[in-house]
Amino acid sequence: MTEFIPAGTRYHALPSPFPFKRGGALHGAHVAYETWGTLDAQAANAILLVTGLSPDAHAAANAGNPAPGWWEAMLGPGKPIDTDRWFVVCVNSLGSCKGSTGPASIDPDTGALYRLGFPELSIEDGARAAVEVVRALGISELACVIGNSMGGMTALAVLLLHPGIARSHINISGSAQALPFSIAIRSLQREAIRLDPKWDAGRYSDDSYPESGMRMARKLGVITYRSALEWDGRFGRVRLDSDQTDEDPFGLEFQVESYLEGHARRFVRFFDPNCYLYLSRSMDWFDLAEYADGDVLAGLASIKVGKALAIGANTDILFPVQQQQQIADGLRAGGADAQFIGLDSPQGHDAFLVDFARFGPAVGDFLATL
Repeated sequence: MTEFIPAGTRYHALPSPFPFKRGGALHGAHVAYETWGTLDAQAANAILLVTGLSPDAHAAANAGNPAPGWWEAMLGPGKPIDTDRWFVVCVNSLGSCKGSTGPASIDPDTGALYRLGFPELSIEDGARAAVEVVRALGISELACVIGNSMGGMTALAVLLLHPGIARSHINISGSAQALPFSIAIRSLQREAIRLDPKWDAGRYSDDSYPESGMRMARKLGVITYRSALEWDGRFGRVRLDSDQTDEDPFGLEFQVESYLEGHARRFVRFFDPNCYLYLSRSMDWFDLAEYADGDVLAGLASIKVGKALAIGANTDILFPVQQQQQIADGLRAGGADAQFIGLDSPQGHDAFLVDFARFGPAVGDFLATL
């Protein structure tokens, strides 16, 4: 197996050893990142962007890679995150397969892939790795740290573990702890991968690859990333022009099934299965309550930041808006000027990736106040 490394990405070497929260350490590890805009003379206009589970560091086109990025409509000159004003750093998550060291990387101690020999990964480990990049760029205080989905968890960990690192925070469809429903879904996704015989306890190869497990995991994910309202509006009960045979009596029959199948097949070789397992579990483990005697609001209140915005989609079932409301309430209890916005987007959890008409103004208006 080889890592999926995007073009134009830069790399930062982590301290060696780089210890993990739950034990173990990496040697000779690195994280991938990209930048946009110009850092001002005081290094005061920097924004850190931390991502969800699957994106790479290429959030938008830049000089190193002119291809559109996964957040192209949000980031760039004159866009909601205006790179004429801000210097933006996007870090690929530690544990990923998109350039940062992860289970699909070579272990320098053995010369073989880490696979399940990779240390147990926590959100906090990714947060510390992202801060290493920030410090290496000469930035002592960020203007803002922005996190989407899993990145919302990572951003909170950045703020908690590094007091004073940012003057403001935008949390987009994130949370301060994993809810039982979200844990249950991710558990099923991981089980689908692990029960594929070709997973082989993480020892798969390109020629013997857990495609079925990855397909099922992705389908489960996509179902929860969007809302029932959108599924109904996009597909209704429209059927395919079926060419089913007696040999496949339970094959694809509805358009929504075909959509899920196509989406899943595109993802199968797009993301490494072991990396998926590690990052997925890190979200389940994350809980700010463990820093405050079991009280998640107190954990949030222990974070000190000047201004904050927590936003989400009212149709999100994976990171429901009450979790963004909780973030705003907790940060406000800690002294932040914190605001919550629940947006009436029909697109569920993935709305921040597609509903730019709603999310763009919310982010842009907040940054304009800084």
